[in-house]
Amino acid sequence: MAKAPFDSELVRSLAALLDETNLSEIEYETQGTRVRVARQISFGAPVYGAPVVTAPVAAAPAPAAAAAPAVAADPASHPGAVTSPMVGVAYLSQEPGAPKFVSIGDKVSEGQTLLLIEAMKTYNPIRAPKSGTLKQMLVEDGQPVEYGEALAIIE
Repeated sequence: MAKAPFDSELVRSLAALLDETNLSEIEYETQGTRVRVARQISFGAPVYGAPVVTAPVAAAPAPAAAAAPAVAADPASHPGAVTSPMVGVAYLSQEPGAPKFVSIGDKVSEGQTLLLIEAMKTYNPIRAPKSGTLKQMLVEDGQPVEYGEALAIIE
């Protein structure tokens, strides 16, 4: 397998983005190559960790007799999956002690708020992309979420 060329300009761009957004780490993946840049604050000066570059790895073939349902295998591939548009912390209600925005089995309308994701001290509503029934909520209140992670299933 050929080794992917190292893109130092990409690492510089990601490091600059860390400074601009005040994030502690950022990960970028394209065409099977992943670059992660992280920093630690040490005596007031950012210290960048070495970037991690990985090459694509061939996936092992799936067992022939898979008894698990498709939703359990990879919820993000479900046609009704609502995925996270950002990294942050998921909240299922407006404030602690308040009723949840939606519960499993509820009929939801397109554009209805399902949950909030707090990112950089901003609460971002995650809205239903289509009308249907909430079949699964895949995150817990206060749970950290990643970009692209499946949050809920609407059918």
